[in-house]
Amino acid sequence: MPNQPQIELGIVLYPGVQMATVFGLTDLFGIAARFNGAADDPDRPPLRISHWQIGETGQPAKRVHDSHPDACCTPSVLILPPSLEEPISTEAARPYRDWLCQQHEAGVRLASICAGAFLLGETGLLAGRTATTHWLYVEQFMARFPNVHLDADQLIIVADDIITAGGLMAWTDLGLRLVDRYLGAKAMIDTAQMLVIDPPGRQQRYYSAFAPRLNHGDSAILAVQHWLQETAAEDVALAELARRARLEERTFLRRFRKATGMTTTDYCQRLRVARARELLQTGRLPIERVAWEVGYADPGAFRKVFTRVVGLTPGAYRRRFGMEPGATP
Repeated sequence: MPNQPQIELGIVLYPGVQMATVFGLTDLFGIAARFNGAADDPDRPPLRISHWQIGETGQPAKRVHDSHPDACCTPSVLILPPSLEEPISTEAARPYRDWLCQQHEAGVRLASICAGAFLLGETGLLAGRTATTHWLYVEQFMARFPNVHLDADQLIIVADDIITAGGLMAWTDLGLRLVDRYLGAKAMIDTAQMLVIDPPGRQQRYYSAFAPRLNHGDSAILAVQHWLQETAAEDVALAELARRARLEERTFLRRFRKATGMTTTDYCQRLRVARARELLQTGRLPIERVAWEVGYADPGAFRKVFTRVVGLTPGAYRRRFGMEPGATP
């Protein structure tokens, strides 16, 4: 019999699940288990790694892969991986919804990655909570789950019994976070070094592109958005924006915020930062020149806005994502 209590990290195989993540997490946890077993602690419990699936005809969920089939514990956490297809529909999620709620009520932590948040959202357990998903799914997720506070700038959001992770490759961050939680910091660092990946600490906004809301149905605001995009937000004077929308200024501000979810200032800053990211990625212009090219006469103000939006300074962003190694900040 294995030592008790035992830690079980379960991965849910729902319809359309990305198997690369399933196998990647299985390998990551397997490596962590070896480091954990090598620790100088004979009472340290072994790590159980499992895959869970519900049959097509609605049979109860069962383990279809189990690293310790003779164990008699329940999962510590169940992970909902990404999908390379469209996010799971309400109908397809229904068999998993009730089971996941039962598991959560029994004390099992739930975790999602990328589009896996849609299956987690179907349980209703995210209502009133803050969660994250892939930045590409923001509009779709908000429309489907309006009672969830979505923060797609964050790569991982931990709320103790529920954890959500952002992009497709955020499984590495989530996996290491779970290793840290259940096996300790040393096992997490050893696993990260073995896989040559960074320990958790990134933010999704380092990678997300600015994708303004364009399907809001307000043609006057949409015309202004197209003009701002074409002119790289060179002229952001309120009077000019309202004139182009053919609206009174206060009416324009109210409708702009309702349509885009942002103030005009924030919207134009994000357009400029998006252009700055392109220049930093593909060229070697000095930061001061990049600031000027995107409409900032004051490089200090540009750095402040860029850092607030992206989470990295312009120089750090270029070092991480620049296409020309050695480019000077």
